[in-house]
Amino acid sequence: MTTALLLALAAQLTPTPGGEIADELSRRMTPEVLVARSVRPAVVHVVTEVLVPQQTIFGQRLPDRLAQSAGSGVVIFEDGYVVTNNHVIRGAQNIVVSFDPAIDDRQYPATVVSAVPEEDLALLKISSPGPFPTVPLGTSSDLMIAEPVLAIGNPYGQSFTVSTGIISGLHRDVEADGLRFTNLIQTDASINPGNSGGPLLNINGQLIGINTVVNRAAENMGFAIPVDRVRQVLEDSLLSPSMARTWLGFDLADQSLEVARVAPGGPADRAELRSGDRVVAVDGREVTSAEEFTRARLPLQPGQEMQLTVSRGGRSTVLSMRGWERRDGLLFERAGLLVEPIVIGIRSPKRLLRVVDVRPGGPAADIDLRTGDLIEALRAEGSPRPFAPQRPDDLALFVNALAPGARVTLDVWRDSNANGRYELDADYSELLQGTLDLR
Repeated sequence: MTTALLLALAAQLTPTPGGEIADELSRRMTPEVLVARSVRPAVVHVVTEVLVPQQTIFGQRLPDRLAQSAGSGVVIFEDGYVVTNNHVIRGAQNIVVSFDPAIDDRQYPATVVSAVPEEDLALLKISSPGPFPTVPLGTSSDLMIAEPVLAIGNPYGQSFTVSTGIISGLHRDVEADGLRFTNLIQTDASINPGNSGGPLLNINGQLIGINTVVNRAAENMGFAIPVDRVRQVLEDSLLSPSMARTWLGFDLADQSLEVARVAPGGPADRAELRSGDRVVAVDGREVTSAEEFTRARLPLQPGQEMQLTVSRGGRSTVLSMRGWERRDGLLFERAGLLVEPIVIGIRSPKRLLRVVDVRPGGPAADIDLRTGDLIEALRAEGSPRPFAPQRPDDLALFVNALAPGARVTLDVWRDSNANGRYELDADYSELLQGTLDLR
């Protein structure tokens, strides 16, 4: 009996001919295996450093502690743009992304290009020129209940973890982390902490959703943002020039690389860019479409020098410019001024905004606002309450909330007698007032 068992075991362990080995391997090569292999190089592990408030048991504030948080993401453009969840990068001081170490063992710093918190979506840019592998975008318009799917991410720090399942439901409404999500995809593929921001894929290896929420009170109940919604948010917000932190001061014609408008006095105007110029490259990198230009300019930081190559009259010209903070561009275009915060007074310090630049022909110039003037307060027409901005961001938010043509009354201090004091008494006042029309 023992001899018979040993002979049977030996027969199983005897190498089979090459053809039979290939057949066995092909039977194991399921569609799920092929999807995991194809998508593997484009899924990233996102690690962030965040400041965590601390206090003693008596409620006394302690210095913030630096802690790490992690999630996942997926590369959608080969120049290093990554889609993830906003809650993965919320409050991040530093961001590092990494790929499956079996493919690429390097760690890459990344920056937040744009985010839409209410959609729980964010767009990151890897600080390296690439190219990087990408995942093809599918559609969520034709998804079917019980359709097989794969969820990929880095749960609990375990790189490149794949779970399989089906679409359990569609058009789900879910509340989580203070947000209300609508029209989510429900799946029984395992989604754990660290999977957030990773891809949900169909059996063809196409992105159909971004994993975002898990129902911890139930087993095997996860949710993903449909890719059609992701695509819409990308087009409307994440990839919109209005989301860029840096203001360059020019606009392109619709779906074109031709410069349609140059803001007077802005960065592009000062670099001598002209309407009718055609953009050829950004920092030496060729752009062939308006979409490529948008992606090339989004990661630019305010004050960072950039080289813009344009075609003008059949000749190539390289222009050097430094973009401004977007809030400064908004104030310069709509109100015709730039400001900086200042504190005046010693015994009773007061925070005001000092005008540092006035655009000729702009709204501020029209009411004779001057460099050095201090903005005390503003009132929008029809509003009884004055608003006292203390930071440039405060003023930008105030202006941005008003429609073009809105009238704003300003209370402004001007040291007219140049004695270093701002005086107000019955006989002499250096507190002036004017009303400007926003553009």
